Amino acid sequence: MGRTYYVEEDIGQYLSDLSTKFKPYVTGLLIGQCSSQRDYIIRAVRTPPKEEQKEGNTSPSKLESIDEEWINAHASQVSRMLPGGLLVLGVFIIATPELSKDSQNALRKIIFSIEKSLTKRRLWKPAEEEVSDRAALQVCSATKKIVCRTYDVQDPKSSAKPADWKYQSALSASWLSLDCTVNVNIHIPLLATSPNHDLEKNIKNGLNRWSKQIEDSIFLINGQIKDDTELLEGQKKLRGNTQYSTQISDIKVLTQLSQGSSHRSTATVQVCSGSINLKGAVKCRAYVHNNKPKVKEAVQALKRDIINTLNDRCEILFEDLIINEGPHKKNFERVYHVLPQRLFVPFAGSSVMLSDYKFGDEAAGEIQERFVEMLDQSVQDEDIHVAEELNTVDVCPVTENTDDTQQKQLTKATLLMKLQQNMGVVIAAAVAVFASIFSFNYFSD
Repeated sequence: MGRTYYVEEDIGQYLSDLSTKFKPYVTGLLIGQCSSQRDYIIRAVRTPPKEEQKEGNTSPSKLESIDEEWINAHASQVSRMLPGGLLVLGVFIIATPELSKDSQNALRKIIFSIEKSLTKRRLWKPAEEEVSDRAALQVCSATKKIVCRTYDVQDPKSSAKPADWKYQSALSASWLSLDCTVNVNIHIPLLATSPNHDLEKNIKNGLNRWSKQIEDSIFLINGQIKDDTELLEGQKKLRGNTQYSTQISDIKVLTQLSQGSSHRSTATVQVCSGSINLKGAVKCRAYVHNNKPKVKEAVQALKRDIINTLNDRCEILFEDLIINEGPHKKNFERVYHVLPQRLFVPFAGSSVMLSDYKFGDEAAGEIQERFVEMLDQSVQDEDIHVAEELNTVDVCPVTENTDDTQQKQLTKATLLMKLQQNMGVVIAAAVAVFASIFSFNYFSD
């Protein structure tokens, strides 16, 4: 028996509209959530057309011309905009009858290509019992006939399996959200043998070690450690309503100081040329379906959002630095870089909010354009909810002797930070200041 996908009803109309706008075919992503019992598709997003395709809304006439690299890039961008619990759950293609015969082969190639691309970016590994099937939806633009199949992305030789595609109204209208703030304090030494300018690689290594701590951490939900029971067990329903409260915000993350008595800890002496510090607080959010969700599912979704949001910010930062400063730029002087802030945007008919990141000087219009291009969604100014205060990256070289001028700069920066904290704007100014911010400090001899 194949899997069953419960699909937001509005997606049917969206796919129908695409079939009349784009010829001879159009591809796109399916966004949703999978569980052991049910799979949910809450959004479909077409692949953004390239510049040469925008005017005529036309694609190459043959499926062999599908640009997998372009689709992978779109999937990577979209995955950054998904909060915990949501993922790229499949792909779709709407094609004319002449191309329908080869559509399934094209879908299979895209599915495995996307999964390979996304796996490279992840700092977490799928659980053994996790659902690894991905949906391949084929729609005929003439007859509107739908064929849904699945492929197991963990098996390169996987063959297509039939799947049911069932529309359901208000599918995500009352999903549960889990919110928490996680304090981050990551110290990453730079070995003397490591190139000073290769900060991205060193941060990735440090984040890999930190992500394992998050995966092994303990979560307190409403002050309790819950086993693998239903998440809503013991929760009170809203007065006069059959639904439960749609938000759980009393969540605390406890990371273990050691790996247990069975693992001996040993000190290691390493010759280092400097260090990187990631310190501060990040806003995290995950969503789970309201059909008897399990605690284990909710905690896993939130853990992955914690890991993803920090990793995504670092990637965005370095992409921005490469664009503005070049790939071989070395920083030997103290420089401040603004880290992207996290924001959330709702979409109609759903309690689920999509995520994105903005730099401090980025206008609302740029965010709106990105949502149209990446998620095919119009966003109003008032719908953009910034979740965090301003954050900065502090790139700071360290010398053995700090002269009076440097000391004055440090004191001035510290006082400035305290003043700005009182104004509600958080800026990282020195390593010695322990504040609830998210900052990046780089020290190099």
